[in-house]
Amino acid sequence: MTTTAKLRGGVLLRGVGKSYGTGDATVHALRDVDLDVEPGELAVVLGPSGSGKTTLLNVIGGIEAADHGRIRVAGRELTGQAPGSLSGFRRRHVGFVFQFFNLIATLTARENIEVVAELTGRGDRGRASELLAAVGLADRADAFPAQLSGGEQQRVALARALVTDPDLLLADEPTGSLDMATGRTILRLLQDTNREGLGVLMVTHNAAVAAMAHRVVTMRDGRVQSVVRQEAPVDAERVNW
Repeated sequence: MTTTAKLRGGVLLRGVGKSYGTGDATVHALRDVDLDVEPGELAVVLGPSGSGKTTLLNVIGGIEAADHGRIRVAGRELTGQAPGSLSGFRRRHVGFVFQFFNLIATLTARENIEVVAELTGRGDRGRASELLAAVGLADRADAFPAQLSGGEQQRVALARALVTDPDLLLADEPTGSLDMATGRTILRLLQDTNREGLGVLMVTHNAAVAAMAHRVVTMRDGRVQSVVRQEAPVDAERVNW
């Protein structure tokens, strides 16, 4: 973890629950989850499909409201917030990176980043070129998503997530559809971003990725089974799977 940059993006959850459906069809996605992630940490959430990882990410990011429990993210209380307030919180404080990129097919790489700055009212559209250069895509700014490889699209998605200067970056299986070499590139970019002080919370089914985390959270059946603090995370280049 960086020791010179301002550390951002802490998470505190207490007794957080989230269910879907009713009666016999009820699915308990989160069951009284307690979790602490310090500002500036890179945390990895592990667990099989259906363990509650993505729901956890959605609740932390304000995409969904919890049914009960206390939620504090980046110094802001989300407990009991109305949908409109959660939407404002997302725009101002959280960046998202998803497995399947979610780029707009009719916009260029640069425009995909610019549109987020414009729609959220945060960030500087002019940073798009700077961010593309930071992820190694300065020469692909005018390419459309269909003209980019999977790894290039994911790098655009990361640049898009950073254009609003968030406090916390949430990544849901960001390397799940990539080969190991390309996946390592994404992990290195996430780690570099974290070393600048930005909190990063990454969901993955890939246990090998946990080696680069400050904090490793394991989930099963909607519960946190274990939390392990690692004092010496490895460099992303050393992650193998």
